[in-house]
Amino acid sequence: MARGVVDFDAIREALGGRCFICELVAGNPEFAHHVVYEDDEAIAFLNKYPALHGYVIVAPKAHREQVTGDFTPQQYLALQAVIHRVGEAVRRAVPTERLYVLSLGSQSANRHVHWHLAPLPPGVPFAQQQLAALDPKHCAELTAADAASLTARIRAALEDVS
Repeated sequence: MARGVVDFDAIREALGGRCFICELVAGNPEFAHHVVYEDDEAIAFLNKYPALHGYVIVAPKAHREQVTGDFTPQQYLALQAVIHRVGEAVRRAVPTERLYVLSLGSQSANRHVHWHLAPLPPGVPFAQQQLAALDPKHCAELTAADAASLTARIRAALEDVS
């Protein structure tokens, strides 16, 4: 898979302070992503700038900024159930030695809380695993057809995950 360098500073500048997840949920076509899962409370979509093939982001639809503080225990656990279900679908859709699950973001950018589901493929040397595997400077480039195919595979796998 081809890899490219992404200028995240330019992307943040182009956002102009807008929340890309809120814009996606609102249906703004400028922020369209390949959605793999959606219900009344959560959305999961392919990362546009994936460090690993099959990288998915899961987020609540409501704008929340604190990974635990903005949720009741029931809301948090319901979202974690979505993360588990989508994570299992990703593992079934792409070869995965280890599924990394992280909540990353910043009050300076990506304020909308979200979780990263990043599938490490089998056979990656140890020195290139963990945080080294998630280096955002060198993102996998998916064609529209590849992204659509991957989305379809994850959605199909979701049907088999309870």
